[in-house]
Amino acid sequence: GVWMDWEDPYMTLDPKYMESSWWTLKRANEQNLLVNDKRVISWCPHCETALAAAEIDYEEKVDPSIFVKFPVKTPILEDNDLPEFFLVWTTTPWTLPSNIALCVNPEEDYAKVKAADGYTYYMAVALLDTVLGKLGDEENGVKAYEVLETYKGQDLEYKEYEPLYQCAYDCAAKQNKKAFYVTCDTYVTLTDGTGVVHIAPAFGEDDAKVGRKYDMPFVQLVDEKGEMGKTTPFAGLFVKKADPEVLKDLDGRGLLFDAPKFEHSYPHCWRCDTPLIYYARESWFIKMTAVKDDLIANNNTINWIPESIGKGRFGDWLENVQDWGISR
Repeated sequence: GVWMDWEDPYMTLDPKYMESSWWTLKRANEQNLLVNDKRVISWCPHCETALAAAEIDYEEKVDPSIFVKFPVKTPILEDNDLPEFFLVWTTTPWTLPSNIALCVNPEEDYAKVKAADGYTYYMAVALLDTVLGKLGDEENGVKAYEVLETYKGQDLEYKEYEPLYQCAYDCAAKQNKKAFYVTCDTYVTLTDGTGVVHIAPAFGEDDAKVGRKYDMPFVQLVDEKGEMGKTTPFAGLFVKKADPEVLKDLDGRGLLFDAPKFEHSYPHCWRCDTPLIYYARESWFIKMTAVKDDLIANNNTINWIPESIGKGRFGDWLENVQDWGISR
């Protein structure tokens, strides 16, 4: 059962509750815990509001994942030479018109290989067979690929490539900041894809961290309704409807290597069931990370019943606490 205090109920429409909320914000501000910042948040493009982690519903979805060929910026090629590419995997094709960088793990092994399709690719050594293996023909003695050179990811840092979309180039150029080169970060894993990921700081927290680290331009060619920007080739399309159009466009330009279906758990809005997007937006935050140690210490003084709630679920949440986005 539960206890109910019907004589003094908790109601958010009560002026006393509203006053206590403003008092709490005032106290947070006095302690320099209230900040206005532009960060990547979970965003519902239908309700046009941010969502807290506890408000997000997850549904199993099958979406397109694509292996994209990013042309390496190289000297003029001979007549018989084919272009070189960074082979990149993404599950969010709609973010590609806002791409400004690629990222590799500085500690992992990478290779430059000549593949059986005639092209030269850069990607992680550990994933060569998984991605390129199907190009081979053992019966006819055709190898899937030949390794030409090997590197550590760090060796590829600052290597340049040609932008996929003119709209991203134009937006970046206006900011007078360098873009369209390889960056390094250990968040890149080799569990899926190619070991090379595309960076769009407007649509991912890891991407945003890389963007800040390298002082890169900010390119966000999607509006708050989740519609592709006017300068993109997909103007006005909702991001999820833009995915197949991006695939068609890349395929038509010879930049699509493969497009296998990908089943994953995708976030949706609990109110309207619209697919969410991760979206950089100016919001107000309470800096919970600044008081993390105090939160954990106070939690340890509470006599939780059962104890597993305080030490387990709630304790784990405190150990991984993030700054609290309060804008709605």
